[in-house]
Amino acid sequence: MGIVNLTPDSFSGDGCGADARLAIEHARLQLDAGADILDIGAESSRPGAIPVSEEEEINRLRPVLREITRWDLPISVDTYKPSVMSMVLDEGATMINDIGGLVHSQAIAVLAGYDCGICVMHMQGVPGTMQQAPVYENVVDEVRAFLTDRVAACMDAGIARERLVLDPGFGFGKSLDHNLDLFRALTAMNVLELPWLVGVSRKSLLGGITGRAIGERMPASVAAAMLAAQKGAKILRVHDVAATRDALAVMAALQ
Repeated sequence: MGIVNLTPDSFSGDGCGADARLAIEHARLQLDAGADILDIGAESSRPGAIPVSEEEEINRLRPVLREITRWDLPISVDTYKPSVMSMVLDEGATMINDIGGLVHSQAIAVLAGYDCGICVMHMQGVPGTMQQAPVYENVVDEVRAFLTDRVAACMDAGIARERLVLDPGFGFGKSLDHNLDLFRALTAMNVLELPWLVGVSRKSLLGGITGRAIGERMPASVAAAMLAAQKGAKILRVHDVAATRDALAVMAALQ
């Protein structure tokens, strides 16, 4: 899953802001690098991020979607707002990636009316404050319980389990130790045998391990992606598509 940020304040420094042409060019680069899915986001979810209005999010997304949904690959949109979900699905998006885990009162109802894929992610708190002092008694158990609850809510609304993929939410309201505990438990942290999406590319988790700045975390990101795949992750959300694909190809050939 290749990342395309339509934000001016992306933590990774690759945000395209409201420049639709630049975003489309970056999406094409991700496709040419070997992305199987493109994940488009128009509201930053980095720690300390300020929310944007529904209107602004839609205005950033629509012109890009009208181009890239004509390409021959699935398009995921990173949003938690039901009105934005409806718009992007009507424009041809094929997956919704909700960092809030579908906790908005209308999100599940909206998605029940479509046949798109859905990624349900765990986040403690909100992006503006989530990293200030995250606390868990047992992060693995609490993340598993949250995701189990959200899956049940989806299925109660008539959403088929085959449409669902889960994301433990690395870096979203978690300390370094919380992230490490979650990653180590990924294989055992089964939620109804649903597939995992893992996104750790360039995140502070890797900076905490390596001491590297964001722009120097590509090798660590690729290593983490390989380990996530070994632990059973089915979708890897990454900035560096070509490098990750090469590493996975070598791993598959040599194992």
